[in-house]
Amino acid sequence: MSIQLIDLSSLRRRFESHAREVTRSVTTTPEIDTLLEADAVVAIGVSGGKDSVACTLAVARHLDMIGHTGPRILVHADLGRVEWKDSAPACERLAAHLGWELLTVRRQAGDMLARWQKRWENNVTRYKEPSCVRLILPWSTPSMRFCTSELKTAVITSALKKRYPNHDIVNVTGVRRQESSARSKMPVSAPLAALTRRNKQGVTWNAIIEWPVEDVFSEIAEAGLALHEAYTRYGASRVSCAFCIMSALDDLRAAADCADNHDLYREMVAIEATSTFAFQGQRWLADVSPDLLSPSLKADVERAKLAALARQAIEAEIPSHLLFTAGWPTVRPTAQEAALLASVRTRVAALIGIDVDCTTAHSVAQRYDALFAIRPRALPTVTSTTDQTTDAPRQSTFAF
Repeated sequence: MSIQLIDLSSLRRRFESHAREVTRSVTTTPEIDTLLEADAVVAIGVSGGKDSVACTLAVARHLDMIGHTGPRILVHADLGRVEWKDSAPACERLAAHLGWELLTVRRQAGDMLARWQKRWENNVTRYKEPSCVRLILPWSTPSMRFCTSELKTAVITSALKKRYPNHDIVNVTGVRRQESSARSKMPVSAPLAALTRRNKQGVTWNAIIEWPVEDVFSEIAEAGLALHEAYTRYGASRVSCAFCIMSALDDLRAAADCADNHDLYREMVAIEATSTFAFQGQRWLADVSPDLLSPSLKADVERAKLAALARQAIEAEIPSHLLFTAGWPTVRPTAQEAALLASVRTRVAALIGIDVDCTTAHSVAQRYDALFAIRPRALPTVTSTTDQTTDAPRQSTFAF
């Protein structure tokens, strides 16, 4: 009789591997389970970053395990010139690894850089008319992320509805609670109005929301996939736009270290110089890697910084009750207040180098009267007293 020896080290490795997979399982809800059992479309948004890659791998494993036979697709929203050059290839590597289709979508009106440039152009026009009391920045902000809503969510949901008009759709993201305080409060799943159609559901599923970052890297490593070069070559901690409004200073520096991003860097700094608005509140992108700037652009930035301080001081003279609520005036200025607004406009315009209308007390008063004549009777409820960051006015809508 032969005795079969047990390879304890092999068993241990198999057990540890199984334990890791169990630990890295996706988090679901009864609503998600029901949709997956009914073979709903599973569309995973991918950027090339670590979270979307790990999420895709985990969700694919889960779908195979439960016998899901519905459509599966990866969707990448191409943001154009602001993208890392390795982002699209990273998405392609992932699609090839799984054998899934990769759908790449783009905003037809232009990429993210064009959006910022056009926004500044529109805001100058609004100030000239005037349709705003204070000059409005060109950039998206953490509280006003049209970069995500317009160039990602809107184009992705539109494409999915056209492709799958008669299917329920589960939109999967790689959001994790560990990433931020705001994301720590996000649900595992929630209805997505932009994907909801008559008799068809649209739901967002944050499948790896409970994962720590260590699990993300382990998932990718065990799949044998190469990480985006932003991590491996330049030391970035996250991948989105090369220069993102949410990036930490070290990540901005990492992006500036990549030669592929140098032209983009200079174009974005040029917007700072023209607008007098720093890219991240008080942090000037120009200060991240000034050695990449020409002497003339450096000089323009220094003038912009001085002009920004002066602009802020001038605009601080405006009484808060003269600022608009939900894009409309709430009081008519007195003669003295109208003169102050005219003075503020004249001085700010001179700082920025733009021509403006309504530079006298009388013309300012007339403008307010014109706005009151078309102002809605009931204004929507807002959470703050002013609306300084709304975008180009819709029909008969003005944002002071």
